[in-house]
Amino acid sequence: MHTTSWTRREFVATSAGASLALAAQAADKPAPPPPRKVALIGTHVQKFSHAQHFLDRLLEGYGWEGQHHRPALELTGLYIDQFPAADLARERSERFGIPLRSSVADALTLGTGRLAVDGVLIIGEHGDYPRNDKGQVLYPRYKWFKEVVRVFEAGKRSVPVFNDKHLSTEWGEAAEMVADARRLKFAFIAGSSLPVTWRLPAVELPPGVPLVECVCVCYGGVDSYDFHGFETTQCMAERRRGGESGVSWVRAVKGDKVWQLLAPHDRQGTRQLLIAALCRSDAMNAREGFTFAEPTLDWVRRGSPNITAFFAGHRDGFRTTVFLLNGSVPPVTFRDQKQRTSIWTERFARDFTWAGLERGGRVHSCKFHLPMPPYNTTLADFFNPLMRHIETTIVTGRAPYPVERTLLTTGLTAAGIESLHRDGERVETPWLNVAYKASAESLFWRT
Repeated sequence: MHTTSWTRREFVATSAGASLALAAQAADKPAPPPPRKVALIGTHVQKFSHAQHFLDRLLEGYGWEGQHHRPALELTGLYIDQFPAADLARERSERFGIPLRSSVADALTLGTGRLAVDGVLIIGEHGDYPRNDKGQVLYPRYKWFKEVVRVFEAGKRSVPVFNDKHLSTEWGEAAEMVADARRLKFAFIAGSSLPVTWRLPAVELPPGVPLVECVCVCYGGVDSYDFHGFETTQCMAERRRGGESGVSWVRAVKGDKVWQLLAPHDRQGTRQLLIAALCRSDAMNAREGFTFAEPTLDWVRRGSPNITAFFAGHRDGFRTTVFLLNGSVPPVTFRDQKQRTSIWTERFARDFTWAGLERGGRVHSCKFHLPMPPYNTTLADFFNPLMRHIETTIVTGRAPYPVERTLLTTGLTAAGIESLHRDGERVETPWLNVAYKASAESLFWRT
């Protein structure tokens, strides 16, 4: 084996030459553009709240493709609405030298009286807010969005906006938000981590796939995880032949009524997909001492007496069903004696699974992977791809996937809650005539 011996002088000389060469190469490269300034408008910041997930990624970066990635974004405007006992916003403000602003407008204008940022994040999730008579939490997403729009209109300039989760509890408000974005011509990205998190296996349906029906099996509460279930189905359903056509009706029921609606012969496909989705789960309750046993409809019925199901009929005949199986898909109980918050509840589980049926009988299925972080960590990794898409939107001025998806899932959620409020009555939804086509690439997290 040939070896080379280096004297210290030769090593220093060679290293110096290499450094000069690298410096020369770097000099030929254009300097990176300055980071885009952004404002974050949030409900409250405490451990594992949505605002904490976005705020800390903006301030300190996150893991991406095997490296620590610092977004090409600079947080300059910060408005936080509430400060609970476990508040982290003040600590972040002091540590990073970012003053807490007194209003949404002030966070966007930075005291200048005119728009002074290149992008806006609205995180209207978690916190202490009232509920309406249907049980919906009245988060200020629409209110804050309209305050942002007023700043845009006053300065005759607009910038990209991200809205966390669904747009509003009211369909009219949600539709107005999308109309404002179109009118003022700014990129509008919305929704949650579900469409862009890992998929196990990494199923990407080709555009134009002849799907006729799909199902999501998940967990959690109404006016919260039902929206996530609809996002899970819609990011797959929108890839079907002809694209999305809109939704004609929605019906939501609980308990025994679910099984009554599943009994007819024409629901054989729905029953098949329910079992197929469950077979992708790794968090089902054990039976007879085993960690996994063959799921059956009878087992699901006995294991999930508090089941809630949302049935939707699309304008082209496609069918969507979301099952909230609190029982068969078990919760994971977190115990945090220091911070007792609404986030740490026994409703946290681990599984969102999906199955879709093609014309001709072929079934596709996968798990949407959302690994909840253990207590000794500070971030849930599945927010990473969503943050990456937000960054892309603000830097390029183009949303990577259509906001119409979130508009439709907002409407599906609202109609489902209305149906439950009417004791399971079918709700006709002529207003959900949201037709669109998805991008060719699914944009979920693969790396």
